[in-house]
Amino acid sequence: MESGSPASRHQDHDHTTKPIRPPTSLNALAWNATVHCFTGCAIGEVLGMVLATAFRWGSTATILVAVVLAFAFGYGFTLIPLLRNGMAFSSAASLALLADTSSIMVMELVDNTIMLIVPGAMVAGVTEPLFWGSLAVSLVVAFLAAYPVNRWLIARGRGHAVVHQHHTDHSTEGGY
Repeated sequence: MESGSPASRHQDHDHTTKPIRPPTSLNALAWNATVHCFTGCAIGEVLGMVLATAFRWGSTATILVAVVLAFAFGYGFTLIPLLRNGMAFSSAASLALLADTSSIMVMELVDNTIMLIVPGAMVAGVTEPLFWGSLAVSLVVAFLAAYPVNRWLIARGRGHAVVHQHHTDHSTEGGY
C-alpha cells in the first residue's frame, strides 16, 4: 500500500476515540432532557410508591415520599455528572435546581394526579395489576406533559440547555 493512499490513511485512523456528540436539534435535545429527567423521577416515584404502599401509608404520605424521592433522584442525575466534571457542589446544585425543577414539577403533578383519580390506584397493593398499570400510565402521561416544558425551556436557552454548556465529558452522561 502506498503511503498517503486512502487505504493507508484509513488503516492509520484510530476508530476507538470517536467523540460522543450531543443531539443538535431542538426536538432531540428536549427529548433527551425529558428522558434524563424522567429516569430520575420514575426511579424516585416508583420507589416511593412501592415503599409507601408496602407500609400501607395513606395517600398523602405516599405522594409526599414519592415526590421527595423523585426530586432527589431527578436532581441527582443532573448533579453527579457536573460534579464528576469538576464543578463545585454549590454551582452544580444551583444548576440542577434551575435545569430540572420545572420538568420534575410537571411530571410529579401529572403523575400523582392520575394516581389520585384512578379509582383504587392509591390503595392497591404492590402485587396488584391496578397499582402497576396506573403507575405505568401515569408515568407515560407525565413524560408526554414534560416534553413540551423541556422543549420550551431549551428553546430559550434555559433548562438542560444550560446544563449542556457545562458538560465536558459526554461519555458519562448516557449520551448527553
